[in-house]
Amino acid sequence: MTHPAPRHTLFRQGGSYVVVGLLQLLLDWLLFVALTVLGVAAAPANLAGRIGGALLGFWLNGRVTFAQAGSARLGWWRFGKFLLVWIPLTAISTLAVTWVAGTLGLAHAWLAKPLVEGALAVVAFFLWRHVVYR
Repeated sequence: MTHPAPRHTLFRQGGSYVVVGLLQLLLDWLLFVALTVLGVAAAPANLAGRIGGALLGFWLNGRVTFAQAGSARLGWWRFGKFLLVWIPLTAISTLAVTWVAGTLGLAHAWLAKPLVEGALAVVAFFLWRHVVYR
């Protein structure tokens, strides 16, 4: 059985991660905006958005991005490791988005959220790749 070259794997995973990440971000952002429009405070709305995005992302990344030889890399053990990475990233995201909402207003938080999540996604890719889906 041959394994793809590490560089090829990194590029394939990176491309897939971007597509999955955009879907996650869209779901996360839509939930955040919808909930804040309905009057939910920024922190719980951000948490709800991140939970929705995380569940979609964990499943898609395990089935597509980091799958090996067509075999999904999911399960409770990986989900536990996923949470160990996701919780601090969510705390950072929530602090940043809440700060923007509190200082610049909710409309700015809606605009800032994709930027915050995009910056965190760069760090998260390497953590997912080397810690969670290894």
